[in-house]
Amino acid sequence: MNKIIESNLDTILSEKYLSYAISTIVSRSLPDVRDGLKPVHRRIIYSMYQLKLFKSSSYKKCARIVGDVMGKFHPHGDQAIYDSLVRMAQDFSTRITLVDGQGNFGNIDGDNPAAMRYTEARLQDYTNYFFDGIEENSVDFKDNYDGQNLEPVVLPSQLPNILINGAMGIAVGMATNIPPHNIVELIDALKLIIKKDRASLTEILKIINGPDLPTGGEIILDSNEKKQIYKNGKGSFNINAKYQIEELKNGLYQIIITEIPYQVNKVKIIEQLANNINNKKLPLDDVVDESDENIRIVLKPKTRNIDAEKLISLCFKLTDLSIKYSCNFNVLIDGIEPKQIGIIEILSNFLEHRKVTIKRKSKFNIEKIKKRLEILKGYQIVFKNLNSIIKIIRTKDNPKKRIN
Repeated sequence: MNKIIESNLDTILSEKYLSYAISTIVSRSLPDVRDGLKPVHRRIIYSMYQLKLFKSSSYKKCARIVGDVMGKFHPHGDQAIYDSLVRMAQDFSTRITLVDGQGNFGNIDGDNPAAMRYTEARLQDYTNYFFDGIEENSVDFKDNYDGQNLEPVVLPSQLPNILINGAMGIAVGMATNIPPHNIVELIDALKLIIKKDRASLTEILKIINGPDLPTGGEIILDSNEKKQIYKNGKGSFNINAKYQIEELKNGLYQIIITEIPYQVNKVKIIEQLANNINNKKLPLDDVVDESDENIRIVLKPKTRNIDAEKLISLCFKLTDLSIKYSCNFNVLIDGIEPKQIGIIEILSNFLEHRKVTIKRKSKFNIEKIKKRLEILKGYQIVFKNLNSIIKIIRTKDNPKKRIN
């Protein structure tokens, strides 16, 4: 039987698009401020936790992990899940990797990872901090998409992962782009907020020096720009590649690039340099990639008379050896409210989450201890009256009723 809907097309479209937009913001693109994870990352980590893929266990095929995640929690396609799993294992994408990958998980040159049937993975030790009391009622669980399994609404993280590893996502009408930070600085900042309830932004920024990027590079950020970014959750700064000048014989030199900007493809930089050399925009004789596990891009000037600092400045101007990184601290508050917030509010929300999880975990353990004490109290009564109880059991028709 067909259902006829009589309504204005504009109204229907706006309602449906709003529903889609909310779903994208809450269920796909923005990270939760409490554990710093999007739903797909949370489901991958929790699924691996259920499979007991800890650092001490053996690796398991990524195809198995992806299948488990898709079948139980995340019915959005295997490739999307695998891409998220791969990113969590890449040390050039993530400040502290959550997944320990074995096999080809891609590289900084932009090469794709091997297919999931070839690669294997397990959890890193860092993820142990995501499961504090997860089996002790520290967080709520909800039904999965088909109601056959339960998944955590949020993980009881002990660390502010939202700032440690950062986040990147594009939703409908909003986006998030949070750079990674140094874990030691963040913990010191949390200690300050705990000790001093109304710690000022100035005090926090004396501890947090700024982003701490996995690929290194030099962050160009003055104190006023830094204050604006961390106060409002919005702003930008430049990232320059790090370099050193190697002196050669006869007054010659070469420039060695040792660190490149975050989220920039190394091959792309080399191609840009080569194109500018061919177009005679850069006075370079050649560019050579001598990288192994460490970055080493060699820039060879045409003559010894070219000023090294002016040459590298021109390279920064014409290539991605220098980029502009835009910050946008859009997060989900309590998993439902998208909001752009500053660093103090991020850390305060995380601490509030820790208070809730610790209280719930403590209450669970107290109740567990109370039940155990009640059982032990019963044992004590039995031992005190053991002979009488044995006599009742042997002589009475309904001993249980008499003992009670």
